[in-house]
Amino acid sequence: MPSARQNIVMDAAPGEVMAVLTDFASYPSFLPEIRQVELLSTRGDVWEVRFHAHVIRPFQYTLRLERDGDRRLSWTMLDGLFTSNDGAWDLELVPATDGAPARTRATYSIDLVLGVFVPQALVNSLVGQSLPATLERFAARAQG
Repeated sequence: MPSARQNIVMDAAPGEVMAVLTDFASYPSFLPEIRQVELLSTRGDVWEVRFHAHVIRPFQYTLRLERDGDRRLSWTMLDGLFTSNDGAWDLELVPATDGAPARTRATYSIDLVLGVFVPQALVNSLVGQSLPATLERFAARAQG
């Protein structure tokens, strides 16, 4: 699967966005493809989380996620359907003008390598449709 990178500006401060990103247990309530989340371990700002998802068919994967303040949440895959699943959310404060509330530019990047054959046209369709929708769902959640 090709790497993907996209950004979105959210009407929320970086800390508010990070709070949504690290509230893994709430993902099933606003991400329809995530059916269940298991928090396997927590050590400070490092989590191991198993995600149960359904995209075409059910599958699960486990990520090690690491937070760097309110600037970055990165992950690497520990196990699952993919050969690799590495990525990050990078958050940047957008300077306020004219008394506007804080805003955040969130850049989502991912590098996925599937462990099973999926036709390239289907992969491109999933990336092209699901990534923008996912970013919009996180933005809606952060903006409350």
